[in-house]
Amino acid sequence: MELLSPRSGVNQIKPYRPARPAGDERPWIDLSLTVNPLGPSPKALTAYRHAAAGIHRYPDSRQDKLRHALAHRYDLDAERIICTAGSEDLIQLVCLTYAGPGDEVLCHENGYQGFLKAARVCGATPVVAKERDMVVDVEAMIDRAGERTKICYLANPNNPTGTYIPLEAVQRLRAGLPSHTLLVLDSAYAEYVRRDNYGDGIELVENCDNVLVVRTFSKLHGLAGLRVGWGYGPRPVIDSLNLVRSAFNVSAPAQEAAAAALTDTEHEASTHAHNDAWLPWLTHELEQLGLRVYPSVCNFILVRVPTDPSLGVAQVIEHLARRNILVTAVGDYGMTDCLRITVGREDENRAMVAALSEILS
Repeated sequence: MELLSPRSGVNQIKPYRPARPAGDERPWIDLSLTVNPLGPSPKALTAYRHAAAGIHRYPDSRQDKLRHALAHRYDLDAERIICTAGSEDLIQLVCLTYAGPGDEVLCHENGYQGFLKAARVCGATPVVAKERDMVVDVEAMIDRAGERTKICYLANPNNPTGTYIPLEAVQRLRAGLPSHTLLVLDSAYAEYVRRDNYGDGIELVENCDNVLVVRTFSKLHGLAGLRVGWGYGPRPVIDSLNLVRSAFNVSAPAQEAAAAALTDTEHEASTHAHNDAWLPWLTHELEQLGLRVYPSVCNFILVRVPTDPSLGVAQVIEHLARRNILVTAVGDYGMTDCLRITVGREDENRAMVAALSEILS
């Protein structure tokens, strides 16, 4: 009997590998995932608890309260907003809506692995443009675009590198892509960027008919466990995505918590202050240990471990694990000598640096 086979490309998807060992319930210092070290907004927690009494009912399929809260906060058109179960859900939804076998999906080297997964799930062919020293090369992306390019994904800032390109470069990319290509800007870490020449892409959406901006509540707002993402784009694009998405894709408590989080500017300010203080501290301390630290505008850093026959990424990760500390290896991105480290609380940051100094000094 012939075995049932998945769609071509599915077997090429790399499985997600969490840093935390299965079944290990030790009290880890988990710096492997890019979460908010201060936790969720107190207002979001209150809204979530109040919504718990209604979980026997289906959530609002139109997501009206959350969409209008986003529209009010960022001065947007609510009818051009879509909400999804995390930003990765929206990234996959785009491919399911606009690409398929015979089409190409353009990504960038060291870009978010979810782009490649989305392309392979829908049967499209991923095309990867080279970067320059961990930074997106716009000209290389334009060179790889062609008649079959249906979607171009750009993570800006990028995970796991923490680097970004200025708005002018994003505009140049849009101008250089075929008119039939949808440019999807993954701006998950936009709130962390403190650079005058950065733009999250909303301006491009307002002036173009083929640009979609993807955002999330997982980072700044600390709602990673609720899985709430959102996008802003041209009305025809949003309407098409809504036809494909599951009607009840964002739970009622998640919608309520996310809407409340948008009103908690005090929590946002505290998060910014924390990251603005500890991101440069971590950068300096790790550089003092001999690690190359790539400049980051996010809430994490990418570090390169010096080449040493007796000391590599695996040995560093193992040593940290013995100290109950988790960081992320990024070998799946081709960076076998690098680690991604999230900015944690003060005690977590200091413990991680102390543990690294034991093995690197």
